[in-house]
Amino acid sequence: MMLPEFNAVIFDMDGLILDTESSYFVAWQKAAEIMGYTLSHEFCVALSGSSFAMLEKELTVFFGKAFSFQRFCELSTELWRNHVEENGIAVKFGVKELLFTLKKENITYCLATNSPEKSARECLQYANIDNLFELVICRDHVETPKPAADLFLRAAEVLGQPIDKCLVVEDSYIGLLAAQNAGAFSILVPSLAVTEDMQRIANVVMDDLSFLSNAIKNLNN
Repeated sequence: MMLPEFNAVIFDMDGLILDTESSYFVAWQKAAEIMGYTLSHEFCVALSGSSFAMLEKELTVFFGKAFSFQRFCELSTELWRNHVEENGIAVKFGVKELLFTLKKENITYCLATNSPEKSARECLQYANIDNLFELVICRDHVETPKPAADLFLRAAEVLGQPIDKCLVVEDSYIGLLAAQNAGAFSILVPSLAVTEDMQRIANVVMDDLSFLSNAIKNLNN
């Protein structure tokens, strides 16, 4: 597996670092049901990686103008918080090993997520890894969320690296599009089914984050 020369790594959060998406989907479906709507798992998967603005747009188009996105957010947030307060949030396989490898090799890294900062910090705390990410670039730090390039370009700026010296690690099509738009080398570590479009635009596909950890170790052997 060939990686380009790089000095930093930019990670997505939901579905890549944290196993949050399954809990989001359950909360979305329960909230929709309470409001008298039906939201399929497939539709939730299609929204993976979306910003709140994109989620509002897609749900309003799907359910019609009578759909109250504000009520949906209130319900789904309450349902989600009840779930994670009881169960916590699982950290994806290979995360801690990879971060240890990056620190050992003096490679800087950060998160770049479509979530607002308050939500992102809360998720990291529920997962008990908020101490592992000093730099977290969020939706409210840029003008336009993924799939625009803004988040990754801002992350590269904060890391003090040109974007072409950063690896971007993503699990969603929207995130991969953002990496492509930024001109970054992208690595897909899928959390859900891999589509042809995802395979087409990802520079590398890996089964899990341990593969990236091993690839980085091998660069210096």
